[in-house]
Amino acid sequence: MSYSSLHRFAPAVASGGLGELQHLVFIMDGNGRWARRRGLPRVAGHRAGVETLRRMVRLVLATPVRALTVFAFSSENWHRPRGEVRRLLELFRESLQRELSELCDRGIRLRFIGGREPFPAALRRSMAEAERNTRDNDRLQLTVAVNYGGRWDIAQACRKLSQQALAGRLSLAEIDESLIAGQLSLADLPDPDLLIRTGGEQRISNYLLWQMAYTELYFTDRLWPDFAAADLESALSWYAGRQRRFGGLDAPERERERECSGA
Repeated sequence: MSYSSLHRFAPAVASGGLGELQHLVFIMDGNGRWARRRGLPRVAGHRAGVETLRRMVRLVLATPVRALTVFAFSSENWHRPRGEVRRLLELFRESLQRELSELCDRGIRLRFIGGREPFPAALRRSMAEAERNTRDNDRLQLTVAVNYGGRWDIAQACRKLSQQALAGRLSLAEIDESLIAGQLSLADLPDPDLLIRTGGEQRISNYLLWQMAYTELYFTDRLWPDFAAADLESALSWYAGRQRRFGGLDAPERERERECSGA
């Protein structure tokens, strides 16, 4: 499926529910297995995965989505072999430098969430530069989660609120869900509408735990480097057919409930 055909596809499914899709998130799983099946080093899979992400960003621009968040490097990924981690970070910096111009040309704002302290200084500078140079773009917000974990995110939000309480700026009785949500890494974005996870695993792996309370979860066996436009089309078509009730009833069920109660 080409970019142009997905562009035609997006308006066609908008009436079926895709028009409500504001925030899409990816767990990009399967790079290592993709490389291993081809007798290649794992870093080759990660490089192929970067190219897939480039294609997906371009395709997402043809849909109603205005926020795309991707899980690039979790806080648990530090447990991988040291050589793989080093090459991953090198690839991360190379990709930033190569893609910055296109991000600006396409109106994409880039942002990173997660703890940056463990990263090399040169990489941290590149991240800050990319955020600074794209901060005025408003066509799509691309958020990359690096050294990120959902539990970490909730803990750091609670820590900020605790500091405010200790300073007397906030009482414990005032702390509620909305205050916690306001301190999370994606506080300025709507909660994710759709998660797409590639690679066959069916879990969220400590990713946006708070934010994905009502996210639709789509799992596919396709390895991330093989994930193509047709796969994205399938995921969006699946989403367009979902009935999102957020714990309530859909319209037909509400009507039946009223009839049964005699209201």
